[in-house]
Amino acid sequence: MMKFDENFNKWIEQVKQPFTGWDFSFITETGRVKSEPLHWSYGSLALQLMNKASSMLDMGTGGGEFLSNLYPFPPQICATEGYKPNFPIAKKRLEPLGVSVLAIEEDNKLPFIHEEFDLVINQHESYDPKEVLRILKSDGFFLTQQVGGKDCLEINNSLGAPIPNDFLHWNLEYAVNELKNSGFQILKAEEAFPFQRFYDVGALIYYLKAIPWQITDFSFESYEENFYKIHQTIEEKGYFDVKQHRFMILAGKR
Repeated sequence: MMKFDENFNKWIEQVKQPFTGWDFSFITETGRVKSEPLHWSYGSLALQLMNKASSMLDMGTGGGEFLSNLYPFPPQICATEGYKPNFPIAKKRLEPLGVSVLAIEEDNKLPFIHEEFDLVINQHESYDPKEVLRILKSDGFFLTQQVGGKDCLEINNSLGAPIPNDFLHWNLEYAVNELKNSGFQILKAEEAFPFQRFYDVGALIYYLKAIPWQITDFSFESYEENFYKIHQTIEEKGYFDVKQHRFMILAGKR
């Protein structure tokens, strides 16, 4: 049985910090995790489009953290959230700002009428292209930034964890073709593989607890020895790098 050092045990102890909404500030604002900047800005693109919109929807708003920072909003604004623990957090944050927050269960059955929105934005949330097309007005826009299927696979490989094969196909080319086949016109499309750097093993474990799709059977105990090997790498090198997978698409309704 591997013997663990005192620093490792301290990192593991503080991982008990609770995670709420979609807020990674416990590890990002303290500089424990850094990500290479993308060569586009989803937030800037969203703001530019909002300036011309009279109605908009934010799909998968999480706890409303991102959307609240885009205030002031168009006259009609809605947000959806499918993850039940996030829903009350989003309502508390967004409803005082005039946002109608709705819980959903299926991407292909959104609770909106045909052609209700000028703009639909979607950051790291699943979507059904035909349903998005249905709720968009003519000449409306759909902006999405997605996590690709090859995201952070170095984590899985380093821990000896299974690769989430169901999502490996999910990349820019696949998503663009899907949107085109559904009737969208592609206006912008970008893909990137920026690095993400972890400066301590506690930050890595905290991150994995928040994204259960990366390792579906995740528990610290199952991968304890390999976490310790990553900890030793960080102690020697100063950091542990993985490669993210991101893509962005701006599409218009023809």
